[in-house]
Amino acid sequence: MEINPKELKSIPATFCELSHKRADKIAMRHKEYGLWHEITWSDYYKHSAYVAHALISLGVEPDSFVGIIGENCPEWLYFDMGIQMAGARTVGIYATNSWQQLQFILDHSECQILFAENEEQVDKWLMIRDQMPRLRYVIYWDKKGLERLQDPQLMYYDDFMAVGRKSFENDPQLHDSRIQNICPTDIAILVYTSGTTGNPKGVMLTSENLLWTASVMKINNREYLNQDDQTMSFLPLCHIYERMFSAYQHLTTGYTINFAESMETIAQNLTEIRPTIGYAVPRVWEKFQSSVLIRMADAPWLNQKAFAMATKIGYRFYDKRTSGERISPFLKIARFITYWFVLYPLKYMIGMDRMRSAISGAAPISPPLLRFYHMLGIPITEAYGMTETSCIISFSRPDMYKLGTVGKALIPDSVKLSEEGEIMVRHPGVTMGYYKNPEATREAFTDDWLHTGDLGELDDEGFLKIVDRKKDLIITAGGKNIAPQKIESMLKFSPYINDAIVIGDKRKYLSAIIVLDEENINKYARDHKISYTAYSDLAKNVEIRKLINREVEQVNRSLARVETVRKFTILEKRLYVEDGEVTPTMKVKRKFINNQFREEIESMYN
Repeated sequence: MEINPKELKSIPATFCELSHKRADKIAMRHKEYGLWHEITWSDYYKHSAYVAHALISLGVEPDSFVGIIGENCPEWLYFDMGIQMAGARTVGIYATNSWQQLQFILDHSECQILFAENEEQVDKWLMIRDQMPRLRYVIYWDKKGLERLQDPQLMYYDDFMAVGRKSFENDPQLHDSRIQNICPTDIAILVYTSGTTGNPKGVMLTSENLLWTASVMKINNREYLNQDDQTMSFLPLCHIYERMFSAYQHLTTGYTINFAESMETIAQNLTEIRPTIGYAVPRVWEKFQSSVLIRMADAPWLNQKAFAMATKIGYRFYDKRTSGERISPFLKIARFITYWFVLYPLKYMIGMDRMRSAISGAAPISPPLLRFYHMLGIPITEAYGMTETSCIISFSRPDMYKLGTVGKALIPDSVKLSEEGEIMVRHPGVTMGYYKNPEATREAFTDDWLHTGDLGELDDEGFLKIVDRKKDLIITAGGKNIAPQKIESMLKFSPYINDAIVIGDKRKYLSAIIVLDEENINKYARDHKISYTAYSDLAKNVEIRKLINREVEQVNRSLARVETVRKFTILEKRLYVEDGEVTPTMKVKRKFINNQFREEIESMYN
């Protein structure tokens, strides 16, 4: 079944239709004061309508821009939908952005109103308010620390919603005229890129872009996505990956979204929610795997032996099934017993026992990590996309999956490779371009085909493999082309390595900057009686360096000689978004790292 983009409605019109149809069904859940609270589709609609009416009352005009900066919560979605119901356009902003980054985005998009979560975000605005003449109001929804702050431009959420509620009660149809005037090809949201190479660019996405992509994903995954599913929202909502699942896939499928309390409580919330659909970036899947290994390392001797046996049988079973080899009756029975008596109870303990399908995206994930989850009985597959393609270019399913690839194109003939091997894409979900940046828009397209900047390979069955970012490809002094992401993902499979940045452009050999996994390395230090007081002590410790050297050598044994990491440096600090070393989605800013740690890098080549 094909989706005709011209038959799609606007996002607000689609939302209103679904919220009336599923009025009493649960749209989302959030935790407050230790209890989970349910929000129906009717509640979702009313809150969003109040937002729309309040914005109209405050003078927000159609086609204007309104910003949101804050962590994931129901209010974030009320604002997003309410902004669009008022005929305006949403600008999501990372909660971790500095005041300078906030200023750039607000100024570039000419935002009239900003929804700012709490004191931290309001403080950022106070730093720049004199340079923001277009910004008329700031609405905050967490008043802790702001109770005594009086400012004519500041408005508390409850007061703002009271304005909207009164307007809605007086004229319930006020927002309808705005919605009726929205064309599906109008800009719905601006999503600013991570800015790994400079200032972020505002990607213009329309209702047609977003709803077409969500609808095609629903059809392609109809056996794995339905209205009875439960998901957990914890990735930044301003990122297209989370936004697609929590806003637009939500509209086309109607499942229930559960908001994690914070990034620190994900593990606990997972056991409470037990989602049926999982999605995360590789960093999160790596953390879950580490928690499993730590749990088993602390388990009684008998449990450790049972886990070792179950994983050995599980890997054999998985490898034979994926290679198409015959699976003996003995192996089937052994897998059945070890799965139900060892692995399933472990899945239950970590809250993944109901997970029918799981997706890893936004960055490359190591094949050994995927193999581990499949062995455990959690069918994680890879999807590939970018902001400019409304999240998806290619995807995998548990029944359409090949290890080491990111699946098949979203629709046939929508992906091709350039002569250089760059992945290019063309489908109705692709952006119309970058806001107020026609030069960047022209550079991004060739004959309607979007340049992704990624190098890839297509096999005979249509499975797409990502080689690396085109700009990240390392060319050694000997003229060899090396894809660093492959090596980095293999290094990060180690439970003791949180980040790895491979260096070697125009160099005689490869080296790496290593960032330790603090939780696992702390446990290793305790278990081996290594004394320390801070992270930096462990980074300098001889025994820890020997441990990391063993992990690097293990990776080197599976690499070609030219790809091996000859030397490494362990950083005495973690990488932080606030320091400009990684993006909010935890992608390393290579150029910044090369400059920031120039001395450490040069020491590996002297």
